[in-house]
Amino acid sequence: MFTDRVKLELSAGKGGNGVVAWRREKYIPKGGPCGGNGGRGGSVTIIADAQISSLDWYRNRRVLKAENGVAGGGNRRQGRSGGDLTLKVPCGTLIKDSQTGEVIADLTDHQQEIVLCKGGKGGLGNDFFKSPTNRAPNYCTPGKPGIICKVELELKMIADVGLVGYPNAGKSTLISTLAHIKVKAAPYPFTTLKPNLGYIQLQDSSRIFIADIPGIIEGAHKNKGLGFEFLRHIERTKLLLYVIDASGIDGRRPIDDLNVLRNELSKYNEELLDRPYIVVLNKCDTEESKEFLEEFHQLYELDKNALFEISAVSYQGTEQLTEAIRRKLER
Repeated sequence: MFTDRVKLELSAGKGGNGVVAWRREKYIPKGGPCGGNGGRGGSVTIIADAQISSLDWYRNRRVLKAENGVAGGGNRRQGRSGGDLTLKVPCGTLIKDSQTGEVIADLTDHQQEIVLCKGGKGGLGNDFFKSPTNRAPNYCTPGKPGIICKVELELKMIADVGLVGYPNAGKSTLISTLAHIKVKAAPYPFTTLKPNLGYIQLQDSSRIFIADIPGIIEGAHKNKGLGFEFLRHIERTKLLLYVIDASGIDGRRPIDDLNVLRNELSKYNEELLDRPYIVVLNKCDTEESKEFLEEFHQLYELDKNALFEISAVSYQGTEQLTEAIRRKLER
């Protein structure tokens, strides 16, 4: 199961208590106060890491705490500070207040971080309070509690290319062909339940990050099917690939599929219609596709660099598609 939204209670460590202690040494009958201060509590820091792709690690974790500070000791010994808790999340993670929904931080860059909960200050020992007029203070202060935050982590993936299409349009096969990764694909209708992620390796050693967004159906903007579960991942994609089944094997016309997909994206977020895109007519090596392709070209006029007829299974047209993706992203 792909996890892209979790609620957590994060707690910084409590500061260690100060102590009351006295010097008790031979021949020093009135040694005076020597109670040390407590150590500070550990803080909670969240850092974005480009090597992490989901929030799966947090799936069964609800409360995470930093270490408490250690109490002070005699002979003016300072208590040890509590260890900080550093949590790693994928780039593109929104941190929200789970009660108000307010966005606290948006971690989009690698190694970007935020100290979310500061640890409590350590208490003061009685040695701290001694003075010429108060030579034998018999009191200390407790450590301060750490800050507690209830947050929601929401992942919006940052991909160069996002594949959008109906279930069974061939998106999984296409990403396995372009990125040379193994993903589940089958000759029967089913939809991917989590985004497949990979990199297209170019000849100049550069890479293009590509994400297969699970199947969108009519009514997705109303949360039908997988609905909002994965529509949010399209928002930060630089280039959209509409993958259309040109064979019409599921009883739908390719032209209708494209109209429905664009309509669903516009109702979810109108700005997505202005995003650069390429229409990919897949399964063009089938007999059934010829009639639909003719109809598609008659009704839909697209620039030659924005429409490609391919077969992901037989690699037909995939090299030209990769080159077009590179050119679009460079612009």
